[in-house]
Amino acid sequence: MLSKLRAPVRKLKASAKIPGGVEGSLEAELGKAGLDRTAALHEVLKQLDRTKKPLLLVIDEAQVLAGADHSDFAHALRAALDIRKDRIKVIFAGSSETTLRAMFARASEPFFNWAPLEPFPLLGDEFVAFTVKLLNSMARQKLTLEQGMRAFDELHRTPEFFKRFIERYMLYQPQGDVAALAYTKASVFSDEHSLAQWRQLKPADRAILYLLARGESDLHSSATLEKLSTMLGKPATRNTTAHALRRLLADNVVTRLAMGDYRIEDEAFAEWIRKRREPAPEN
Repeated sequence: MLSKLRAPVRKLKASAKIPGGVEGSLEAELGKAGLDRTAALHEVLKQLDRTKKPLLLVIDEAQVLAGADHSDFAHALRAALDIRKDRIKVIFAGSSETTLRAMFARASEPFFNWAPLEPFPLLGDEFVAFTVKLLNSMARQKLTLEQGMRAFDELHRTPEFFKRFIERYMLYQPQGDVAALAYTKASVFSDEHSLAQWRQLKPADRAILYLLARGESDLHSSATLEKLSTMLGKPATRNTTAHALRRLLADNVVTRLAMGDYRIEDEAFAEWIRKRREPAPEN
């Protein structure tokens, strides 16, 4: 089974008894378009069917299944899972909440109404306490829970950023937590990457992001449109807002949490925008 998978996948990892015992796990990453991934899928499921054991299938970055180049594979996967619902349980995970919502809410999508969308609980104080305890089991210079919580808060309670802080602290313990936090902030709130992303945006998109970063909620109100007009140097209408949001959603820059409720996907980018001056009309 593994040898047949190698052609259509980019990365493959397997552990323990695969597929005989199925106590372990198999991790595969889809390769380039045009390869016969559907055939590989059928081969995998055919082998797993022989085990007669329940299976948990986790599909990470599942929003790629909504892409046109993955349509055939998505339809084949839906059909294969439909006839195995009693034995294969599936979790779709991904970094684009907007696209995931569309996958299960749009009638034209293969997975329309196939599964409920449940946001995972955010990692918080317990995560910090666990990480600090694990760090202290290996570090010579201990990190207090208070220091860990302060770093987590200043990094906008983002687990990935906190992980980088912990790694920096572990490697340079004599420098202390303040230095590790300063280094992490400079790294994750990098001006170079954010500036490149900012320059690729249209003026209306920048203005909308500027307002979102500062907590503006009603993007279609008269007061908001007046602010937009000032930033753009020309009259802004509700269509201006709607078109900008549509572009930002399509590029996964913004996520729609509910009707009229939007959030910038990358908190590091949002923090960078908050530190910028208000966009001015372009000449």
